[in-house]
Amino acid sequence: MDLIPAPVEAHRHADGGHVDLGPGTTLDAGPGTEGTARWLRATVGAATGLPLPPPPAGTPGTITLRLDPDVAERLGAEGHRVTVSAADGVRIAGGGAAGVFWGAQTVRQLLGADAFRRAPLPGRSWRLPHCSVEDAPRFGWRGVLLDVARHFMPKDVVLRYVDLLAAHKLNVLHLHLTDDQGWRVEIRRYPRLTEVGAWRTRTKVGLRESPLWDERPHGGYYTQDDLREIVAYAAERHVTVVPEIDVPGHSQAAIAAYPELGNADVVDTGALPVLTGWGINPNVLAPTEATVRFYENVLDELLEVFPSEFVHIGGDECPKDQWCASATVQARIKELGLRDEDELQSWFVRHFDTWLSGRGRRLIGWDEILEGGLAEGAAVSSWRGYAGGIAAARAGHDVVMCPESQVYLDWRQSDGEDEPVPIAHVRTLEDVYRFEPVPDDLTAEEAAHVIGAQANIWTETMDSVRAVDYMAFPRLAAFAETVWSRLPAPAVRDHEGFAARMSTHYGRLDALGVEYRPPGGPLPWQRRPGVIGRPIEGPPPIV
Repeated sequence: MDLIPAPVEAHRHADGGHVDLGPGTTLDAGPGTEGTARWLRATVGAATGLPLPPPPAGTPGTITLRLDPDVAERLGAEGHRVTVSAADGVRIAGGGAAGVFWGAQTVRQLLGADAFRRAPLPGRSWRLPHCSVEDAPRFGWRGVLLDVARHFMPKDVVLRYVDLLAAHKLNVLHLHLTDDQGWRVEIRRYPRLTEVGAWRTRTKVGLRESPLWDERPHGGYYTQDDLREIVAYAAERHVTVVPEIDVPGHSQAAIAAYPELGNADVVDTGALPVLTGWGINPNVLAPTEATVRFYENVLDELLEVFPSEFVHIGGDECPKDQWCASATVQARIKELGLRDEDELQSWFVRHFDTWLSGRGRRLIGWDEILEGGLAEGAAVSSWRGYAGGIAAARAGHDVVMCPESQVYLDWRQSDGEDEPVPIAHVRTLEDVYRFEPVPDDLTAEEAAHVIGAQANIWTETMDSVRAVDYMAFPRLAAFAETVWSRLPAPAVRDHEGFAARMSTHYGRLDALGVEYRPPGGPLPWQRRPGVIGRPIEGPPPIV
């Protein structure tokens, strides 16, 4: 049945029959399944032209949605059972509301590629094969980072990516909202963050090695109501939006707006613009009480918008040269009784860990938060290979595995000369399919702290949604299967079987309007001749 991600069990019934859907098809939504019913009518209903009304009182529905305690007990809240038969019609039973929704996504795939369109095509008929599908995810965190700080993505693009995640049963959207190159979230107490910090004068085209510049100003931001809309839209699709506000590094856009946040005794912070190029940046936050209060106020407003359990505070790539040279920072280290600058960064992270915990939230940060001591209660996004995640799991901390060598989707997809802006090592569709989030050298108790994995879409070289589509797909479909399905060891995974199912899935992506990388390589308009990258030869290191 060419389902992606692959289910735990899926069987076509021996009778070879079908259930036909037509104008008389009804949809019976039991208590707790109303959200999935709304989604089915809005999406599958739009694609098929079928209104899917409730059945008359006392009569069964053609399609029934139910919460099922047996499914909940055996498969968990995201587990589901889909049965299509002559006797029962189409029945979707879920352990919880999320399970019902993921079951509805399975039914959408079974209907064929045209069920992914926004309006019906003439002459189409709709039928589902008699079958049984039982499924549940391997991990609770099945995430994608979308970097909207480097290149701003309008709200409609974010909403579209929520739908694309949901179509692949991915359930976390990590929004990278702030960086040196832009501040993308409205903070009412500090209006200059978006008046100044959301805009840069020009943009480097390619990486540092490139001599090219786009001389147009670039920017944009989301109002708090925009973000509330995104959060609500995602929640209806059982996708959690996790915000990231980067501290203490990657903060030049904030310093450009409020120079007092920077290390003014060693650099003229008033002259710092929003950064126009890429790379690790020496201009970091001054770890003063005033800076801490500033970011507490920022997070106060953020928590009103984002109900997610986790809040990401970055913590990565924080050069400490300015801290070493700053008399103010050195006095701060002594005042706090710390040993060095690494412990100062750890203190900074620990402060916000405690602050968020006091408000019923949890801090998560990149694996640099391990430096100087792991913040108590914090979770770790392990990006510099597996080592940080292994260390965190062994210390009893939750981990989201997102090693750059495996699941950074800005890395090039082949070694062909026509790949657009070739970055780092080659990571093919098969490479991503063989990604394994849990290292072999963790014990069962330690492995339980790996709560999931995440693919990261960094957008330094992706200046349009077309470029994002090309780099994300089809690799994101492979990633979705690695975090949902219970696959065998990477070396013996059935990539050929996956590729065969992808031949059907490309039709779904076509219907959704996704401009993915074709299996044969980029189309002429997907190339970027003259924009050099930073290709690295040989296999990537696994650390």
